[in-house]
Amino acid sequence: MTISIHKAVFPIAGLGSRFLPATKASAKEMLPVVDKPLIQYAVEEAYEAGIRHMIFVTGRTKRSVEDHFDTAYELENELEQAGKTELLKIARSISPDDMVCS
Repeated sequence: MTISIHKAVFPIAGLGSRFLPATKASAKEMLPVVDKPLIQYAVEEAYEAGIRHMIFVTGRTKRSVEDHFDTAYELENELEQAGKTELLKIARSISPDDMVCS
């Protein structure tokens, strides 16, 4: 019997009080680890496992997480116009076309 998992649920609604003062203005999931936000590592791991539907259970203060995985049309346009193809590739790889975030 093979079980396939289609959705990953990320419960990220906490206030991050254990990480104060760093989390007073930024979501703990968005704290950088080297060059990426922490939540991106979890999403990449789920994506590599074949999961394409990421569900974020957030609080009202977690807009930055939603924005991070959304398309940044202005940024992508500026990078494309400037010929910064490597940076454009990085920006687009955050949320591949076949990945759904809700």
